[in-house]
Amino acid sequence: MVSSANLHYYANSLFKYLSLNLFMISMLELRHLHMLKALVESGNLSRAAQRLHLTQSAISHQVKQIEDHYGVLVFERKTQPLRLTATGQRLHVLAETVLAQVAEAERDIARIVEGQAGRLRVAVECHTCFEWLMPAMDIFREHWSEIELDLVSGFHADPLALLREDRADLVVVSEHRKHGANGVVYHPLFGFEIIGIVSRLHRLAQKEYLTPQDFTDETLVTYPVPEEMLDVIRIFLKPHGVEPKRRTAELTVAILQLVASRRGISAMPSWAVQGYLRTGYVQGLRLGKEGLFGELYAVTHGEAAKTAYMQDFLETVRAVSFNTLPGLIPLSPA
Repeated sequence: MVSSANLHYYANSLFKYLSLNLFMISMLELRHLHMLKALVESGNLSRAAQRLHLTQSAISHQVKQIEDHYGVLVFERKTQPLRLTATGQRLHVLAETVLAQVAEAERDIARIVEGQAGRLRVAVECHTCFEWLMPAMDIFREHWSEIELDLVSGFHADPLALLREDRADLVVVSEHRKHGANGVVYHPLFGFEIIGIVSRLHRLAQKEYLTPQDFTDETLVTYPVPEEMLDVIRIFLKPHGVEPKRRTAELTVAILQLVASRRGISAMPSWAVQGYLRTGYVQGLRLGKEGLFGELYAVTHGEAAKTAYMQDFLETVRAVSFNTLPGLIPLSPA
């Protein structure tokens, strides 16, 4: 027979135990988990802050909250890239698990509320987009197997026309097209650096960076697209009156082969050529002292942007891109 005193003791102990554990559970919020995930994927405070659209001090404050609560460091100080402690690693595993479960639950709720039918037709204007778009589409199909997902075939010089004509539900465009369109919503994907590509044996290979004048007597090898769609011409060369000869090729590898054999020079997103730069097949150089940068946006109709599967597709594209492509720059909401 348990005495009333013992019952009171056990009840009081249980209350303290539950209170302590509930406090420990409630201390960690989704914002903390998003922050930890962004820190690991970005590698430092600055890039994580950019990605989450927060200040570095706000990120530091969240880290300090966790460290003060548990009485242990989350990551080792003054390491590049950032290195997690054992506690930080465990919390990162928790973040990955919980955030994935939350996302799955939200998708399930959206299916209940919105129904399960839908379609998503995707069109792109950039030749190099497929490197990150295809893996994102594969993941999306796992999340939304009931949504009819298609890639609109062919290259489209005016992908916004596909939206107007109801031949696409989402198009990927570069920054310079984001002005002057009505009835559509622009969703920032990421920014990136465009670099010059030359042969390792080219006379320009030893330069610190390329100037517009360096292109004067060169052949510029590009994809077969109009000049106004090439940032290197539109932003970097034309304002300085430089109009080099052009040669075109459909495939990235074909362009790089022409460059490697010194039959021209090129300019591409840095993430699209990292493998070739690492092996020394070609040489990459900054365009101008400060560099040349581009941006990519997804464009949808206003109503389509509100659907859960469209929002999840956009988040999947961003996550896959930042996890797999080096040197991306987070963009502020449009």
